Amino acid sequence: MTLLDRYILRAILGATALVMSVLIVLGALFTFLSQQDDIGVGSYSAVKALWFTLLNVPQQAWELLPIGGMLGSLLGMGSLARGSELTVMRSSGVSIARISASVLMAATALIILQVALGEFFAPTLQLVAKQQKAFDKFTNVTVGSSGGSWVRDGDLILNVSRQSGEQQFAGMLIFELSPNHRLRAIGRASRATSETSTGWTLSGYEESRFSRDRVLTRPIGQRSLQSNVTAGFLGLAVADPRQLETRDLFRLIQYYEQNALDTRPYVFAFWSRIARVVAIVFAVLLAIPFVLGSMRASGTGARMMIGLLIGIGFFLVQRLIESGTVVFDLNPIVLAWAPTALLGAITVTLLARAK
Repeated sequence: MTLLDRYILRAILGATALVMSVLIVLGALFTFLSQQDDIGVGSYSAVKALWFTLLNVPQQAWELLPIGGMLGSLLGMGSLARGSELTVMRSSGVSIARISASVLMAATALIILQVALGEFFAPTLQLVAKQQKAFDKFTNVTVGSSGGSWVRDGDLILNVSRQSGEQQFAGMLIFELSPNHRLRAIGRASRATSETSTGWTLSGYEESRFSRDRVLTRPIGQRSLQSNVTAGFLGLAVADPRQLETRDLFRLIQYYEQNALDTRPYVFAFWSRIARVVAIVFAVLLAIPFVLGSMRASGTGARMMIGLLIGIGFFLVQRLIESGTVVFDLNPIVLAWAPTALLGAITVTLLARAK
């Protein structure tokens, strides 16, 4: 690593650290404020809401790192352009390709941080935060690391596996008890969708019903289940695909394929996580055409505004595409890569025109 590399690396990473600090503080503040309605329910107090917020900070950092890297690169490279350091580099014969190579080193450091957050810290801590909140708010929920969430509602005992959507779960087990606590029936659904505040639609439902001298097993296909347990309640205790590690998503995709189940939410989440990491490269490189082009003399505010608009647009497109993947039965792999591909096309085009 040359002096030039260290100089550019320090400028970008320093600015990115500053930007991420601001974004994380704002994100944590919004998360804490969103917990105010739950404070006082059960044993969930303000201190526990603060702890819940802190446990969610790594997940917020993982989600915000692409836009933080973009803003940090714009500010860091902008400061070099404003101080004429980039002009001296270019006058000394340093090509745009060479500057890009130095910027890529900063992107590599951010990618390492992104992978560490996304694969080792953020999902685990966020799941712990949700489960702890469930324990504090409700006393009739039990969560196992591999068994999903267990909850009793009258004569029903429900067990749900991982969440596959805001109102949808990848599967549900139903144990029906008699008034004297004898087991009446066991049912299993491949998918459980919350339709109303007091009802579920169970798809791929099979049931075994017990009588005194025999067991009747029959596939029903679909069943409506009346229960006071809502998707919002169960969502406190289980993780949705966006909060799972890549290796867990890969295993879930294999399992669902082997059982002929819908893999779209998990395929999208899997490739979206990879695409988000790749997006950091283009987000950081995007600063080069801006600082070498018409915005080289612009102020910090102008660069921040441009970076925020691009970053917000990136996330809005990603959220819109995520909804379309599930609702409109579109190809999850293509759509997972679409925002990153669009960002990459813009970056490569502007870099090719930079002088």
